[in-house]
Amino acid sequence: MTKILLAEDDSGLRSMISLLLEMKGFNVISFPNGKLALDAYPTIAPDLIVSDISMPVLDGFGLLQGVRKYPNGAVVPFLFLSARSEQEDINSARRLGADDFLFKPFAPDDLVSAVKSRLDRRRISELFDTHQAHLQTITLLANVIEARDQYTRGHVDRVCDLALELGRALNWSAYALSVLEYGAVLHDIGKIMVPETILNKPAKLTPEEQEIMKRHVLAGARIIDGVSHLQEARSCILYHHEKWDGTGYPEGLKGLAIPPEGRLLAIVDVFDALTSDRPYHSGIPSKTAYKFLLEESGKYFDPVMLETFCRIRMASEKE
Repeated sequence: MTKILLAEDDSGLRSMISLLLEMKGFNVISFPNGKLALDAYPTIAPDLIVSDISMPVLDGFGLLQGVRKYPNGAVVPFLFLSARSEQEDINSARRLGADDFLFKPFAPDDLVSAVKSRLDRRRISELFDTHQAHLQTITLLANVIEARDQYTRGHVDRVCDLALELGRALNWSAYALSVLEYGAVLHDIGKIMVPETILNKPAKLTPEEQEIMKRHVLAGARIIDGVSHLQEARSCILYHHEKWDGTGYPEGLKGLAIPPEGRLLAIVDVFDALTSDRPYHSGIPSKTAYKFLLEESGKYFDPVMLETFCRIRMASEKE
């Protein structure tokens, strides 16, 4: 559970803030002054600090300075609550590394929104700190797997580009797009368990071979088990062959029960398969592919996502 350290000398306001944030699922540990909050900081290791400025014993500025001296204190988001509005106070807090201000009196929704915003930014920052290193590693792995299939060279890069384009058009957050990028790169990682004779077979697969091929989604999910920073990409790997009408695999999920990453990747994965040369067919023109996709709207694909995909792709081709 996300931990919030709260320092506020007004007992009524402190109780109200604690109750409000706890109702939203946060674990709030509160103190009446900055000194007690700072003493507890190393033990609590909060994900966010919310603090008044004017407090006895140690004010909010002192708490902020003390927290920033800890090795891990430099990255903890700090939200000031204050009745002060003087520019000098704001400038002082900025110099000390405060992240945001909320001036009293404030609406409950404004507080919750500010807290969630700062936590989201921290998650994005933490993810991006290691994003490129992780991305290079998993791209290398995906390229090794792709090299076993002579007909799908470049498939990972194309699917990744298309997925991110659609994700942006759907207004997905920066964090969701980052997870989607991992998932798009890794979506076929389970094919490392599929024999090359099946991957490169120039004829239609037998029912037995199709069953072996289908297992690649389960194999891919197992491969990343235990890799903590890839767990959120699991939905991309596991569910990109589910169908809107429930006839897909591996779980036969239907409609909105299919995670959004799986629904999105199903569209771009099939589009790339249709427009690229494969063992069993030559690539078709994109206009023909759009027609096929739209015929499967509400059956194979999420209708809303599919409409967005076809609209933005056809518009880009006209430019």
